[in-house]
Amino acid sequence: MAKLEAKLGMIVDSVGQFFSGKDQLPWCDSDIIAGCEREVAEAGKQSSDELLKECFLRLSWALVHSKRPQDVQRGIAMLEGSLPGTDDPVQQREKLYLLAIGHYRSGDYSRSRDLVERCLMIAPDWRQAVTLKKTIEDKITKDGVIGLGIAATAAGLIAGGIAAAVSRRRWQNPFC
Repeated sequence: MAKLEAKLGMIVDSVGQFFSGKDQLPWCDSDIIAGCEREVAEAGKQSSDELLKECFLRLSWALVHSKRPQDVQRGIAMLEGSLPGTDDPVQQREKLYLLAIGHYRSGDYSRSRDLVERCLMIAPDWRQAVTLKKTIEDKITKDGVIGLGIAATAAGLIAGGIAAAVSRRRWQNPFC
């Protein structure tokens, strides 16, 4: 009996997560972003190019994890601007992953999926990227199911309206 209740609980939780649309990606607030911006400014005053790259990556991370769409877009722009000059596979993987998160947060799920797949080409077993890919695919599936439901409801309403109009016409003129 306890096993059955546990399985039912897991199913209910799974369905609840599906329709809630919540993901497990962290969010970042404006204080963290401001701190990262200060880090970048300080690193820019020093001569260490490597430190500046690290600070930019942290700032990009904070921006794409922000709840503010303009921050996410800024993070995407920073990452896209720096990606072509990235030769190190680990840094390339990190930037692709962060870009995938940014596009996911922006609602561009197909672009996000493409980026996370590129990331997985570099590191096929990277757990964070595998989890993000599943999150993206779940979101695409959920949106598709909801979209189908909305389309079916709209079609039903239209068909109901037509049926009501035909019925009303017949009622008004029974000899047609």
